[in-house]
Amino acid sequence: MVRIRRFEERCVELYSATRIRGFVHLYIGEEAVAVGVNEALTPEDAVVATYREHGHALARGIPSEAVMAEMYGRTTGCSGGRGGSMHLFDAGRRFYGGNAIVAGGLPLAAGLALADRMRADSRVTCCFFGDGAFAEGEFHETANLAALWRLPLLLVCENNLYAMGTALDRHEAQTDLAMRAASYGMVAWAVDGMDVEAVEQAARRAAEAVRAGAGPHFLELRTYRFRAHSMYDPDRYRGKAEVERWKERDPINRLLDRMREDGEPVDETLAGIEHRVAAEVDHAVEAAEQAPEEPVEHLLHHVTSAATESS
Repeated sequence: MVRIRRFEERCVELYSATRIRGFVHLYIGEEAVAVGVNEALTPEDAVVATYREHGHALARGIPSEAVMAEMYGRTTGCSGGRGGSMHLFDAGRRFYGGNAIVAGGLPLAAGLALADRMRADSRVTCCFFGDGAFAEGEFHETANLAALWRLPLLLVCENNLYAMGTALDRHEAQTDLAMRAASYGMVAWAVDGMDVEAVEQAARRAAEAVRAGAGPHFLELRTYRFRAHSMYDPDRYRGKAEVERWKERDPINRLLDRMREDGEPVDETLAGIEHRVAAEVDHAVEAAEQAPEEPVEHLLHHVTSAATESS
């Protein structure tokens, strides 16, 4: 969680200094979701994420250097510099995006899960999406087919209460998203998304059930983003007092407080983590600054398939 937080805080500085450009959606405040869920998955499982996916990618194990280089648009980035902030990708780690379209990853996740089921592979496909995706047809189509075909799919809704700048209760008549998901005939429940241990326990229980053939499961992780929707967003749709109330539930501080209650040497441990993460992020930025940009003559690479000769 500290790695994600410090990485993104550096991204804010770099964006303000115009070192990285384009759209940037920060995950600060939601770290417990990515970390807790990924802790419950195996390397053989697949992950499909949203455009707010820096945390998912880092928690999945994509190196900070590869993510930062992608933010810079450099060839050493995890997507070769062509994806940027919203399209992080690493097939080797079975991390299939990064998707800029709201709810766009859901049908892709269903396809991955269907392929695993047809091959009889004991794997889980985990799909992250926001509460705003609930208003999209892709969610309902995916949920229906996943339940109908009993796909090995773990649907993780990161309910941060806002679809861009629209509050949940202004776009959904029924705001209990877990209850609505259950109407499709899948197991669903809500979890405190600001508690990393609660997230990990719920995700592990769900992933084990999915892996055992119990069909799709749905987790509504109730969380909150401390920053605006994107770096372009003036954040005028919610009050500062609301943000400060949620910051009192900061997932990093909550875990530290619990560790202190258990008598663990928190301050010493945290100091070591902060030191390692600072060095890691510094190195990632330095490497990205020195990495090459893609040559202009490569502009049409990966756009169309190679021509084939007809016999």
